[in-house]
Amino acid sequence: MCGVFGYIGGPRAASIVLEGLRKLEYRGYDSFGIAALGKTLHVAKRQGRIPEEGFDIRGLAGNAAIGHTRWATHGVPNDTNAHPHLDCTGKIAVVHNGVIENFAVLKRQLQERGHRFLSDTDTEVIAHLIEEVYEGDLPAAVNAVLPALEGSYAILALAKGDKRIVAARNRSTLVIGIGDDALFAASDMTPILEHTRRMVVLEDGDVATLAPASVCITNGGAPVDREEEIVQWSVEDVRKGGFRHFMLKEIFDQPAVFSEAVRALRNEELPGIIRDAGRVTIVACGTSYHAALVFRYLLEEKCRVPARVEPASEFRYYPPPLEGLVIGISQSGETADTLTALQMAKARACPTLAIVNVVGSSITRLADASLFMNAGPEISVAATKSFVAELAVFLHLVDVLKGGACAYELDSAHLAIEEALLLDLTPAVACCRDATDIFFVGRGPFYPIALEGALKMKETSYIHAEGYAAGELKHGPFALLSPETPVVAICVPGETYGVMASNIREMKARGTPLIVLGQKDDRDMQEISDVFIPLPFAESIAGLLSATVIMQLLAYHTADALGRDIDRPRNLAKSVTVE
Repeated sequence: MCGVFGYIGGPRAASIVLEGLRKLEYRGYDSFGIAALGKTLHVAKRQGRIPEEGFDIRGLAGNAAIGHTRWATHGVPNDTNAHPHLDCTGKIAVVHNGVIENFAVLKRQLQERGHRFLSDTDTEVIAHLIEEVYEGDLPAAVNAVLPALEGSYAILALAKGDKRIVAARNRSTLVIGIGDDALFAASDMTPILEHTRRMVVLEDGDVATLAPASVCITNGGAPVDREEEIVQWSVEDVRKGGFRHFMLKEIFDQPAVFSEAVRALRNEELPGIIRDAGRVTIVACGTSYHAALVFRYLLEEKCRVPARVEPASEFRYYPPPLEGLVIGISQSGETADTLTALQMAKARACPTLAIVNVVGSSITRLADASLFMNAGPEISVAATKSFVAELAVFLHLVDVLKGGACAYELDSAHLAIEEALLLDLTPAVACCRDATDIFFVGRGPFYPIALEGALKMKETSYIHAEGYAAGELKHGPFALLSPETPVVAICVPGETYGVMASNIREMKARGTPLIVLGQKDDRDMQEISDVFIPLPFAESIAGLLSATVIMQLLAYHTADALGRDIDRPRNLAKSVTVE
């Protein structure tokens, strides 16, 4: 859950790497560091985020550099635990994303052989292992130590006297960028796009040697060819475009994201494993898990296909009896728990489908078939447009399985998002900003939307928020309702309207402030609520999208009113690549 970036080419290596690390900070931001190779090896690193000014890199001269921005897994965030890490001689520098699961055993063995450790990290063992076998050939030394490492890694290494960068991958994405006069290596494409759109995605076991004018990739010591791809994302996709925060930009991207996701999917042949699925198991984490819950409701109601949704983090340890199609959802395509779940599904001979946003990611290489969200890069840690893109994928699947019954709604659904973006949520923000606890409630497919609303609120504003199926509040949580505990409720026309309205009146009787999302001409909800938010469209697909966008904006504006660091919430990182 860190970001690595390397560059080899011209004399501005350190400054290019520093700027690249800024674009990777959404992957981790508790410390950062750079090692640059010129006549000697220089290292600078620091706890905290990369300052806009004030980090002196004048001493980091050279044509090759590697850098790292960290989300701590081993050892507290401080200058010492920041990457890069050095060997005993100070001649070898390593940065690493992932987890070395057997590092404690390796560290004890190395200490017994006289090695001195300075940090609490698992990464430092890699530098010391390379030190033991290094004889002037860095690629050979890296290849020699990889069999000793258990776990996941994207490694970049430099050695004094060896004018090359060596990159190695196992269960952690590593992308090579090919420029006209330079080469790049990074945890994902975002820091490379400014320089080139020519990319090569390494596969597990690959070791890439980057020289100033060439790249050589081996696997198991044997040369391999990896296909070069031209990435369609643009530089503008990873810039704020005049918005104060990436999260707000990405919320406003959603009308186009939804329409593009549907358009792209209609131009593809649906994999047969979907059409033939008699039952479906979906594994996902976080926001993707909530999207999967929406899909379950729609798939069972409209297509009569039995579906279950499992948290990927639990699936490995408590797998259900498996039969039928298994779908794994991951924006990054690198979510460790979801990868493991799909591996288990394949081991049980289940057909597997990946729904991801990143072409060439690990999950796409594992699954039998893949569908892409086409959301473009998502920089803010709090997922917004990827959730809407996931809904677009699921709604398209339902539409196809129903013979095009939802086509008109899909074609016009972006209008619901556009109108939701125009709403003034100031009264609702005023109701939420001083709360210490907030409940979000809904029924049917709006229940997962409530879960997602609570997640967005807690991760951006740090207000404790919980999502519930509305009827469940009576089974315990009612004890927490008070004038200081707002409830955000979604109440739309349909089968559950009457019982949902009763639930809302029960909450009102407990004195809790009510923020109600409802059909714009619903006078009953207008009268009972403290703040009424009219859904521009309340019918099923448009209503789901309208409510989603309102929840996102409510969380964003509440967090902004509280002065939170919206794009980089404390303790969180974008891609969860460790279990």
